[in-house]
Amino acid sequence: MYVNYKNMRNSERLIWGILLTTIVFLISTFVGARLNLNIAFFNASFGTDMLMLILSIGLIYGLKKYVRYRIALPRFRKMLKPMLFGFLAAVIINSLLSGIGNIFKIESESHFVFKVMSPLQIFLYIFILASIAEEVLFRGFLQNILKPLQDKGIKIFKRHISLPVIIAALAFSLGHLILINSGAGAYFVFTTLVFTFVLGLIAGYYQEKHNNNAYAIIVHMSGNFMGVIASLIVSFGNLSF
Repeated sequence: MYVNYKNMRNSERLIWGILLTTIVFLISTFVGARLNLNIAFFNASFGTDMLMLILSIGLIYGLKKYVRYRIALPRFRKMLKPMLFGFLAAVIINSLLSGIGNIFKIESESHFVFKVMSPLQIFLYIFILASIAEEVLFRGFLQNILKPLQDKGIKIFKRHISLPVIIAALAFSLGHLILINSGAGAYFVFTTLVFTFVLGLIAGYYQEKHNNNAYAIIVHMSGNFMGVIASLIVSFGNLSF
């Protein structure tokens, strides 16, 4: 079926944006994870995120008339707020939900990557590569293709959170349902969905504010920073002196 993207209505942008994002995510997840480079250091996460990044760039380039993509490294001073909010989101939400889990005697659970990746791999693949790949797809492509809808939205703490920001955050969050496939428990998946939705709102808000995908990546990296710290703690805890 031929679709004239140039004259797309908002409803068509929504349908095609979500559809193409879903296709890229599923191909990256199930095909990328099976790419075998015969090098132990380059695991399934590397294949997934590299394929996601390549396909996302292809989408943005192929639909460049309709996706106003921009990325540029901000000045350090302008990075501080996004970095702070990304980090605080990770600390506050995970601490709060962990506390709720303790009250209801729900067994705590760590992310499966801590069992299969070294701290260096977590730093390279989760902190850096996954942050970039996921933000290029969910904020760089999906949120941007929905940009004509940004006047619609809600107010949170007197800030306008637009419909494209909300939709991209929700899609980003729901993508983490893939954790069920790794054997993660229900409460861990729920915690991850809540955290990634809030992180997605913050990332999307700053990208929209500055019209720059780099801000979304910075927020994402700041949120993932807690995972890097946790991996180092686990690693040092396993050392014997």
